[in-house]
Amino acid sequence: MSGGWTGSDRKSRLPDDWPLLRQIVFERAGGRCETIKKSGKRCWDKGTDVDHKRAGDDHSLANLQLLCTWHHARKSSREGNEAQAALRAMLRHPVEQHPGVITGPPRPPKNKGF
Repeated sequence: MSGGWTGSDRKSRLPDDWPLLRQIVFERAGGRCETIKKSGKRCWDKGTDVDHKRAGDDHSLANLQLLCTWHHARKSSREGNEAQAALRAMLRHPVEQHPGVITGPPRPPKNKGF
């Protein structure tokens, strides 16, 4: 991952008790990644990153999880891709209707029988 905290204001938005929250999350997880795999089993890798389950600045313990480097990178990538897709959708120019297309209810013909 390039950049890390460079250019980010994320660290300044963390609460003053962040080191304590990190320690609690590490201890709660037993130092192990908390991701539950498709098999239903928990990841066996060492937890390295305290992650927010939901985006935003909710630093409650219920919103924090310990992830290994691989799962954290995967989750961050997915969230970044979703944000980029939403931005592209907002910036996309709406499709204009062809000027020859008639809209509205159909009109009866003016000359019946011809």
